[in-house]
Amino acid sequence: MRIQILGIGCPKCKKLAEVASEAATQLGLDFEIEKVTEIDKIMDFGVMATPGLAVDGKVLAAGKVLSVEETKALLSKMT
Repeated sequence: MRIQILGIGCPKCKKLAEVASEAATQLGLDFEIEKVTEIDKIMDFGVMATPGLAVDGKVLAAGKVLSVEETKALLSKMT
């Protein structure tokens, strides 16, 4: 599973990366974190507010830092 963090590297983006990693680890998923930082690529996802969370190219959330539990719920739907 490729978890993509969409954002330019702001503190909220970094926090979402930490949360996503923790959630995926708690679920026992085989995953990698990819940080998408170029504005053009973020816009290609259709995300206008960062941070964004995508899995294998599918946007699951944008514009806020999710909790570990919220992220686990979203990731569980992708397995």
